[in-house]
Amino acid sequence: MLDFMDYVQNAFYEASHWNRNNSYGTLTATSQALLDFSTPLGLRLHISSLSTPHFASSYTLTSTGLLSGSLSYLYTSLRLHSLPCATRYLPLPAFAPTSYRQLLPLRPPDPLWWWEIWHAGRRIDTRDALLYGRLYLPKSTLEALYVRRLNPTSQLKISAVSDSRLPNGGSMLALLAQDKGKWSAEYMYSTDSALLGARGLYNFGPDPRAPESGMRSRAEEDVTAAGMALNTSSREMRARGYRATASEQVSRFSAGAEVYYGLLNKSGGMSTGVRFATLPAHTGFPYTMTLTLNPLMGNLSSSYSVKAGEMLSLSSRFDFNVYSYESEVVMGMELWKVKEGSGSGVDERRQHIGTIRAEETKEAGNEGRVVGGIDEERHEDGDMAGCLKARIDQRGSVGLLWEGRVKELVYSCGASIDLRGGKDMISGVGLEVQYSS
Repeated sequence: MLDFMDYVQNAFYEASHWNRNNSYGTLTATSQALLDFSTPLGLRLHISSLSTPHFASSYTLTSTGLLSGSLSYLYTSLRLHSLPCATRYLPLPAFAPTSYRQLLPLRPPDPLWWWEIWHAGRRIDTRDALLYGRLYLPKSTLEALYVRRLNPTSQLKISAVSDSRLPNGGSMLALLAQDKGKWSAEYMYSTDSALLGARGLYNFGPDPRAPESGMRSRAEEDVTAAGMALNTSSREMRARGYRATASEQVSRFSAGAEVYYGLLNKSGGMSTGVRFATLPAHTGFPYTMTLTLNPLMGNLSSSYSVKAGEMLSLSSRFDFNVYSYESEVVMGMELWKVKEGSGSGVDERRQHIGTIRAEETKEAGNEGRVVGGIDEERHEDGDMAGCLKARIDQRGSVGLLWEGRVKELVYSCGASIDLRGGKDMISGVGLEVQYSS
């Protein structure tokens, strides 16, 4: 289940037009979501709120035999006033998003002049930023995150953790990312072992930045004219997928690699991988295939994920080590259930979300901002009653997770089961409950 703070951070990335899927770090995101999901342990309660358009808070209480908790606060320079956040109105997939990530056609980076805001002959625009902090009690562990958009193609992300039990009292990681549409690159540095690293991803096929024989300029004029007619900026029209000349690509092949080296421990590593995925224009079942290789460790991993239906996703993964000849096979699934007889509840949520979307359009005309967070098309046919996730490997280890809703609460419950038997056949049973306003 998606944490409320992660939900707000995703809205920040969408509002600032940052494509999280165009990165080597998310090459295997679909198979990981379907096969490596975590099950709750013990009892956990989240209470969250977006108290102001720029400020969010969340409080967590956990009981696993010992009582613990955390306090989280988030600030963003973007106005999130129109971001739906109340669990009463949000569709269930907002907090339990579908595991299968449908890739969208690449879009060119925003022109620099789209980021300019002028007033009385002076530029008054600023760069979007996000600050996040979380304090764990009673261990007094502190986590911090700083994200800043530098320009339409780059973003700086700094994360840190402070804990007296860690070497040097904590560590910090700095990540500078670039997204050119056709390719992306990330450069990182960690104070842990003075680690330096770089990774990149290249997408084969048409370059979204290339002009299309003069038709692009005319199409962009139409986009701008349509935006002015709707009191909507051209930046927003592009963000919402209004592409007059978008090519009907049915698939995309991507390749990437990463390399890192620790200056203190004199050790390094590398990996490489490829991905083939279908795009929305594909007429058959959406599917994604990945192949990754770590040549130093000898690990080879291949996965295949398919969206077999509107409510069903399947995935399998095969891991093999060329040095030890050890292998592992994992299979998983995700099945959604539609709530029957929920028309009134769905209509109420749609009315609430429609009001929010109207506020977004009005604010976009004044600020040129887009705030997202809900995939309306996915929920047009009705509300979701719940989602079942399951996985099994060749050793007989089974993981089960159910995510659902009760009144104004969103919950998830799950367990880990060992089919080989023994006194610890069932372990890791837990329940997680979330409420936000």
